[in-house]
Amino acid sequence: MAKLIKEEIDVSNMDFIVESVGGKKNYFIRGIFMQSEQKNRNGRIYPKSLLQREVARYNNNYVTENRAFGELGHPDSPTINLPLVSHVMTKLTEDGNNFIGEAKILDTPNGKIVKTLIDEGCKMGVSSRGVGTLKESNGCKLVQDDFYLSTAADIVADPSAPEAFVQGIMEGKDWVMSPKGWTEFDYDSAKKNLREAKMADFEDRAVKIFENFLSKIQNS
Repeated sequence: MAKLIKEEIDVSNMDFIVESVGGKKNYFIRGIFMQSEQKNRNGRIYPKSLLQREVARYNNNYVTENRAFGELGHPDSPTINLPLVSHVMTKLTEDGNNFIGEAKILDTPNGKIVKTLIDEGCKMGVSSRGVGTLKESNGCKLVQDDFYLSTAADIVADPSAPEAFVQGIMEGKDWVMSPKGWTEFDYDSAKKNLREAKMADFEDRAVKIFENFLSKIQNS
């Protein structure tokens, strides 16, 4: 099953821009939002062809439709939560192994927080969010072809904070695509439940876990 994958980009790559048009301030962030073909701080590598595919899909389905939203903070789901939206992506282009993005800060409650932070000179970074599986390869974790980009950039606190602050793959949480979107499935809990089962009721527990799994997909 697929896991939620997050990648943070260092603040040194970010430009925070305030433009005044007709007396109104417009706020933007610009910089490297994603990187391919190199081991990142989480030990993961994204093949360039994979990001090219996902960026093209994301541009076609979201950026050009003015619905490429991002949130403030560290969301724990692949799904965009509209009450938490702070900005919208306006551009995402390829530059070598990097993908350069631009986002406009919105006048939402969370967007206003970001604007205040920019006005106060605070440092922030961006974090991409997607769902996929990993494969160990030569001491790295290679992101597999089933990767699905959920958003190119959430706004997060300074990514130069200690590594312990960064949450990469959310262990114990797996995601499956249902007709109505991504559904969380507690795979680790299910495995533990089965391990603790006695042989006499093993099959019954397995059936109940599978029924619960199907119910989540149908009701999501």
